[in-house]
Amino acid sequence: MRKLTTYSGERTPHDLRVTIVASRFNPSIVDALIEGAARTLMRLGVRSRHIELVRVPGAFEIPAAVKKVIAARQPDAVIALGAVLRGETPHFEYICASCSQGLAQVALESSAPVAFGVLTVDTVEQAVARSGEDDANKGSEAAASAIEMVSLFRLLG
Repeated sequence: MRKLTTYSGERTPHDLRVTIVASRFNPSIVDALIEGAARTLMRLGVRSRHIELVRVPGAFEIPAAVKKVIAARQPDAVIALGAVLRGETPHFEYICASCSQGLAQVALESSAPVAFGVLTVDTVEQAVARSGEDDANKGSEAAASAIEMVSLFRLLG
């Protein structure tokens, strides 16, 4: 196989500015995602003073807030965090679809990477498993992804 020119982002930030947009609904879960994201950002070298947190009521409001944050604050990356738990009505499907499609649209239109860390789970137990203090914390994963994508975007010009 011939050698390919490969572009890959790195997880070594310098003076990056990152905004976390997080819902207030399901606070114990979302707060743990925020902690995981912030911990990972700082472990990777982002200064705490360069991390902003924007709170919104629920997952439905996340895409609009991310779009506004990118336009007004111009961060290097945005991390979207929330937790939607399945209930007894179709509301779960509508909120999950609106949030994920809205964030995908904002990400495609933005020059800043948007990392998706919104849990869409069936049970509280699943949410707890994905928001703990270990490597399975999806806030932490979203933060690492955001940093890598900033590096990749810069490399690609």
